[in-house]
Amino acid sequence: MVRFEDVATNYGTGPDILHAVSLHLSPGSFHFVAGPSGSGKSSLLRLMYLANRPSNGRMTLFGRDVEGLTRDERAMLRRRIGVVFQDFRLLKHLSVAENVALPLRIAGRREDKVREHVTELLAWVGLGDHFDDLPATLSGGQQQRVAIARAVIGQPSLLLADEPTGNVDDRIAVRLLYLFEELNKLGTTVVIATHNQALVSRFSHTVLTLGGGTVRVEPAPDSKARDAAEGSMA
Repeated sequence: MVRFEDVATNYGTGPDILHAVSLHLSPGSFHFVAGPSGSGKSSLLRLMYLANRPSNGRMTLFGRDVEGLTRDERAMLRRRIGVVFQDFRLLKHLSVAENVALPLRIAGRREDKVREHVTELLAWVGLGDHFDDLPATLSGGQQQRVAIARAVIGQPSLLLADEPTGNVDDRIAVRLLYLFEELNKLGTTVVIATHNQALVSRFSHTVLTLGGGTVRVEPAPDSKARDAAEGSMA
């Protein structure tokens, strides 16, 4: 699904934010990305959704070497990726339902199916009563849930989420993680960047820990760690 071989990235002529990163994400896997602020979590995700190019090394996505892709080929690959951005990136002139429906309409889904899926998903994220509201009328946490619904509704092959629970309380955060897990069970590879260690410890998934420009792969936490985390978030 995703493979990095000694990948580095930077912004312009500055020093590398990430360097010599090597990792392999299998299809259908679930990973958290952890690390202190400034460690490169967002930069790693930007590489994965083709917003940035590696400054060194080799990266393959869906079995394709990203270096040789044309603009159209990059656009086609992006259609297989769902992204939850930190700044939401909702279209202000569209309602909540219209924002969430965008990936399905771009894919040419039947309108009755679009409305059915949008209604079901908005109810799941607790926004069933905000179907026709504009994003500006919602709180930050509500906008975040709209962005998540939009990212997952098309069941992408790869889902990348940058701090998707940063503006919601613990109860909603856990509910959203369960939504990501359900999507993962359907075959989507999930990568979530977060600073919430208690949330990470509650779920049994591999953690990619960033620090010093490199990545360390840590196994899923054991049951004792999860039980302790659940107690702290109850």
